Amino acid sequence: MYRTALRNVLAHKGRLLMTALAVMLGTAFVAGTMVFSDTAGQAMKNSFSKSYSDVSVMVTDNAAGGHASAREKSEGAAGRLTDATVAQLAALPGAQSVRPVVSGFTGVADKKGNLIGQAWSARGTNFAPDAAGKDPRYPMAEGRGPKAAGEIALDQETAKAGGYKVGDTVRIAGNAAAQDAKLTGVFTTDDPEVSSGGTLTLMDTASAQKALLTPGQYSSIVLAAKPGVTQEALQTQALAKVPGETQFVVQTGKQLDDRQQEMVASSTTVLKTVLLVFAGISLFVGIFIIANTFTMLIAQRTRELALLRAVGAGRGQVTLSVLAEALVIGVSASVAGLLAGVGIGAGLQGGMTLLNPNFPTGSLVVAPATVVTGLVVGVLVTVLSAVLPAVRAARIPPGAAMASSEQPATQKGLIIRNTIGSLIAAGGIALILAGASAGKDGRTLLEAGTPITLIGIFILLPLLSRPVISVVGPVLGRLYGTAGRLARLNAVRNPRRTAATAAALTIGLTLVSALTVLGTSVNDAVARSVTGSMKADYDVAMAGGAGQLSPEVGKLVAKAPGVAASSPVANVYWDFDGKTRAVQGFDAAALDQLMKVTMDSGSTGALAQGQILVNDEVAKSANLKVGSTLKVAYPDETTGTVTVGGVFQRAETLSPVLMANAEVLKHEPEAYISDILVKGTDGATGALKQSIKDATGNNPVIEVKTKQDMQDEFSRQISFVLNLMYGLLAMSVLVAVLGVINTLAMSVFERKREIGMLRAIGLDRRGIKRMVRLESVVISVFGALIGVGLGCFVAWAANQTIAPDLKGLTTVIPYGQMMIFLALAALVGMIAALWPARRASRLDILTSIKTD
Repeated sequence: MYRTALRNVLAHKGRLLMTALAVMLGTAFVAGTMVFSDTAGQAMKNSFSKSYSDVSVMVTDNAAGGHASAREKSEGAAGRLTDATVAQLAALPGAQSVRPVVSGFTGVADKKGNLIGQAWSARGTNFAPDAAGKDPRYPMAEGRGPKAAGEIALDQETAKAGGYKVGDTVRIAGNAAAQDAKLTGVFTTDDPEVSSGGTLTLMDTASAQKALLTPGQYSSIVLAAKPGVTQEALQTQALAKVPGETQFVVQTGKQLDDRQQEMVASSTTVLKTVLLVFAGISLFVGIFIIANTFTMLIAQRTRELALLRAVGAGRGQVTLSVLAEALVIGVSASVAGLLAGVGIGAGLQGGMTLLNPNFPTGSLVVAPATVVTGLVVGVLVTVLSAVLPAVRAARIPPGAAMASSEQPATQKGLIIRNTIGSLIAAGGIALILAGASAGKDGRTLLEAGTPITLIGIFILLPLLSRPVISVVGPVLGRLYGTAGRLARLNAVRNPRRTAATAAALTIGLTLVSALTVLGTSVNDAVARSVTGSMKADYDVAMAGGAGQLSPEVGKLVAKAPGVAASSPVANVYWDFDGKTRAVQGFDAAALDQLMKVTMDSGSTGALAQGQILVNDEVAKSANLKVGSTLKVAYPDETTGTVTVGGVFQRAETLSPVLMANAEVLKHEPEAYISDILVKGTDGATGALKQSIKDATGNNPVIEVKTKQDMQDEFSRQISFVLNLMYGLLAMSVLVAVLGVINTLAMSVFERKREIGMLRAIGLDRRGIKRMVRLESVVISVFGALIGVGLGCFVAWAANQTIAPDLKGLTTVIPYGQMMIFLALAALVGMIAALWPARRASRLDILTSIKTD
């Protein structure tokens, strides 16, 4: 029987080619994902391993850099890292050297005024020369290090990107007004953040402290241990001088390196998981192709299998024979997929390097786990997919099979299948509806219900195929005559085969349409929220969410020509009656000109009287109304009482609690300023925008955006995510195309006699091609229709779980895009049918008629 199985594989290698390709592609995706993530992870670990190579102990001030709360800063004010701290640590018996570090955000503009690199990876630090005037961390390739205010040095890549050379004037910027500085040197560095595409600007220590922190303050102090002194021993000594409490963190170089390695491993694990999910989708699609292929092969070999049964082969032997065929295909395809996966991993690495030339690279890592996983997954998927066809093969009655080449599904079998499918689909839909009605608490129900519904729909696809495809029958007949009618009949002749072929496309279109509807709905809600609540002409903020704006920017913008009203938007978190709530601060006099606040009771004028405004949800949950009072625990460790001056309708752009900036800054002078809203005397004009830019010193890191700019930026983010998802789903669509080709090719082989008869009675080659192509298009569009419908339903349910967190969210179906998806499905069907249609049209008439 095993020799028979091997012979069958060799005899049907052409018909099994597409199945092997599906397995190979799925396995290659899995292996390629693991090779790429392992390679990237190893390269990043190698790169970041240099970060703390010269660090024995590092003392870090958590409040340095303006990212801590006023409470944290006041608590540590007496113990900041200063020159006195440096002297204390330098006197430690185990310390060989001490290096104080100033670090913070600093952007660099090119000669056109545009930011070099990304805002989140732009840093500035201090140049700390030794007695010879050199800083060993930053060896100069050209010129010298900065010695005084107004001088800087840049890393080589940044200088090259900006077209700068020693002696040029460079514009640098933090979160305040930009300033010009003279470039005195260009240095080399193995800093992984710089080698990964970041920019690094060196300043003299005093200038760095003034620009990035406060005069006399350091963000961290690095200690190097004397020979024979362990990092742990030096850490203990340092803790005696600088207690590691809320303000300070005292860590050894090994602890820092271990933490860095954990972060790298975590990031690569997330990437690997995301990619493996899509690889799993491709393999899931492949299951239908494999099962369909073996089902058709068994139907075509009914007489052969019956003969084996008649000469003494048992059911178990027939089953094992079919599974042995699957095993041979699985092993060979998985080995090929593993080899292809190494190529895919190399391709992904090359693609990342192309997108980001500074992405860490290294030799490909093919771990034993990758080899084992790739082979096991490919073989298991193939063998498990062949189990049901193998069981069906074993049930062929020897006598009945001798009289027919194909056994039709029994009525009982169809009833059982449809009953099971209906129950599973109903259960899944019930879970989805329950999740939708539960709001944000129903996301788990939705996640469970979606795959269950998919499985139920797959089981019901044969039942659905007849009524859905029959709708297009008259249209095909009128448009394409005999070929169209025959295509429709062929598509519904074997509902199981049609369903298995269409299921692959159904999976892809379900995911694609669900993602598209979700993205469109969220984009629409955000756009309406911005349009509906923002009355300001411009929003001023740091590029790419790089951080907060300096308080001085608000003052500069307010004085800019053409500005009628402006307000910094302060963001803090305070405790009201024991519950922490987000608070936004606005200039009380400008709020009505900048934001549309829909009041249910009270008025926005209450802000000027030191009162607060709360949204309707907070008012309802805390039983508040105009005149209610709340106890507040301020971050400066004082307490007080505030009065509710009004209740407003919740808006996504507004925090639950609004206060006047004057009140916020009383208790948190360094509140986080995220934006500055501006209203112009003549509206949004180019002159006003330039005026605002001029007020910031043309800071390349500060963006001035209109409402439309904000909407467009969010839309680009949504589009980027969707395009990324579409790209990752492309593999499953490709596998689905292979399934359509495979099914049609085998169907053509199975219908040789029929096609010969059609040719004999007058249907020409062109008609045969058209019949096969239309059959493919009908099946593909059927699968796409089910997928689009199910995807829209899942997206609607998902929106119900998101709606509590995004007010105004409604399900928006982009009908144009849905029609494009259906058209693309038809195109996929047309392309997939090219080879099978050509093959069918070239069959010899007499040879085909004689086929048994």
